[in-house]
Amino acid sequence: MKFHIEIDCTPEEARAFMGLPDVSKANNIYVESIAKAMKGVSNPDQLQEYAQQLAPMGQMGLKMFQSFMESGMRGAGSKSKSDDD
Repeated sequence: MKFHIEIDCTPEEARAFMGLPDVSKANNIYVESIAKAMKGVSNPDQLQEYAQQLAPMGQMGLKMFQSFMESGMRGAGSKSKSDDD
């Protein structure tokens, strides 16, 4: 037996419902600092060096984020194919 439950809410409502903290201010500061640092980048090696320095967990954090995004894209691709059936 399968149940499919769909909840229509904003990301803020979902965050509050699950009891997660609001990190939007910290995220804005982090994004601004990365954007400022990236303005002076002139080649890919420099970009990688800046990204490693600014990432919260350095190279490991970047790899974790990359694998998270890749698995999300794979999951989204397989879901959209099964939804079409």
